[in-house]
Amino acid sequence: MTKKYRGRNEGSLSQRKNGHWRTQIYQYGKRISRDFKTKGEAQAWLHKMQDQLIQGFDYEGSKITIAEYLPGFLESCRVTLRARTVDNYQKTIQKHIIPLIGNMKLQELRLSRIENFYAELIQNGVGVRTVRVVHNILHKALDKAVRYGLILHNPSHGAALPRYHHSEMMVLDSNEVSSFLIAAQESSYLALYYLAVTTGMRQGELFGLKWSDLQWNSGSLHIQRQVQYIPRQGWQFLEPKTLAGRRTIKLGENTLHMLRLHREKQAQRKGVAGTHWQEHDLVFPNSVGNPRNPSNMRIDFNKTLEKAGLKKVRFHDLRHTAASLLLNNGISPIVVSRMLGHSKPSTTMDIYGHLYHEMQEEAARLMDRMVSPIPMELPNKSEQSAHKMQ
Repeated sequence: MTKKYRGRNEGSLSQRKNGHWRTQIYQYGKRISRDFKTKGEAQAWLHKMQDQLIQGFDYEGSKITIAEYLPGFLESCRVTLRARTVDNYQKTIQKHIIPLIGNMKLQELRLSRIENFYAELIQNGVGVRTVRVVHNILHKALDKAVRYGLILHNPSHGAALPRYHHSEMMVLDSNEVSSFLIAAQESSYLALYYLAVTTGMRQGELFGLKWSDLQWNSGSLHIQRQVQYIPRQGWQFLEPKTLAGRRTIKLGENTLHMLRLHREKQAQRKGVAGTHWQEHDLVFPNSVGNPRNPSNMRIDFNKTLEKAGLKKVRFHDLRHTAASLLLNNGISPIVVSRMLGHSKPSTTMDIYGHLYHEMQEEAARLMDRMVSPIPMELPNKSEQSAHKMQ
């Protein structure tokens, strides 16, 4: 015979021998009970619990801790997020979230506790950018917990976040770029550096570039992938994150010439590698044809900067340098935005608007010339009258 339970969300109220009142309600065949001193408190709790259960609240599920809940959340992320992103989520959760609030139950989380958690991270020396990443992960996780019925609302919604101050952008001017490329003449990364500073391509896009992406006749370069190293999975070729990331860039003749020389040298290295060569059609592979290790490139990059007597910048700053040179030489923000793979020109201007000062000076001089009054003599009234009489 099938075991029968009380109807859905049906509750009961009874007075105990000590005068207290006990409420009981069932969910999924399990009894939820609480004792109260007064009948009014018991009735209020019962009505609240009935409403929550009707909304889909999972009372027992809400008792699990943050540490118990997050692994399942990470697994669900694998369906929609890139493997590299999920791996970064996992590292952030283990390093920053679990140690401080991992033992808390989902039903215990409150906005004030979450804001205190962020403050603790800052006090422990965690950077503002990392704290904002922590918030992004926690907010997504708790949003999903709401959909699962484990909590009724997201307690991290509206949390006050530490303000992120962008560090000063480091760029090279045209003379410094020339010095850098001269110093890189003997480097095996010369063509890569040249392409980075003339196109503003990202590191992953450069390392994922294939010869088949280059149309020599039209001088066009089609960017349609990037390469990333995923821990425990190895190198992976991935599509750009956004539609704007898939783009075509026109190359100048000097850049094309540099790539031709690079291809000739690569053919020689391929011959030396012999049967060890792994063909991936990459423009910038390592010595056996596989994707390069970025750390090796960064070592060479820093040595080249030092050789050129230049300030220390990151490789990613070559992208900023390209944007700066383009904007300050009159190239439209729309064109620059498309070259960089930004989804809209406003993104480009948000990032690089402060580099626009040279063009503002030229605009000021242009407006001066356009609106400056031209000296001329106006006829007096007597001359005007004489002219009318004629």
